[in-house]
Amino acid sequence: MSKATAARPVQAAVASAFSFAVGAAIPLAVAALMPFSHAPAAVVAISVLMLAVLGGFGARIGRAPVLRAVLRVVLLGMAAMLLTIAIGKLFGTTV
Repeated sequence: MSKATAARPVQAAVASAFSFAVGAAIPLAVAALMPFSHAPAAVVAISVLMLAVLGGFGARIGRAPVLRAVLRVVLLGMAAMLLTIAIGKLFGTTV
């Protein structure tokens, strides 16, 4: 008989808070360290990589399926980036 997995909201909240802090700090550091002409591509690349890493980390902490969590976090994160770019273009600025 299989044992059902119970939700672990506290662990999920801690993982989300940690992921947010690390996920924000690393792209900012990359942007600060890269030459201006390479910064946008480098920030996007490191952001996607960190979305994957931290999505997997959050899944492990919360005892959820890792691949599904990684795909969800990466795809939704990329969608958020694309939406941000689209809004910036709509208003003629960089967001």
